[in-house]
Amino acid sequence: MRTPTEDRTDAVFHALSDRTRRDILRRLLGGESSVSALAPMYEMSLTAVQKHVNVLERAGLVTKRRRGREALARGDVEAVRSAAHLLRELEELWRGHVSRIDGLVDAGSQEEDDHAGHRHQH
Repeated sequence: MRTPTEDRTDAVFHALSDRTRRDILRRLLGGESSVSALAPMYEMSLTAVQKHVNVLERAGLVTKRRRGREALARGDVEAVRSAAHLLRELEELWRGHVSRIDGLVDAGSQEEDDHAGHRHQH
């Protein structure tokens, strides 16, 4: 059974997997902007940019509010910090795995050297 944290983590990774969304997020971390003001910066329709912003919002990386007919979006710095923390945890986990693999490879190389030394002594 999936937990809400796992669902949110998946949503964050999905949102950040796209280069355009990462760029939109960078811009929105710099300050609030209307979605219509973002659209001309990309070679896509306003609707496509809105969809990207919606993905970021569902992941919790962006908050939106309405001002009249205009949708304003802002990057959520705390959510991005949380995502960065998760990535650091994953990096540490992988470094641990790589260190163990390196240790196994080194042990295997040492064992081969030991066997080769015994063959040459006889």
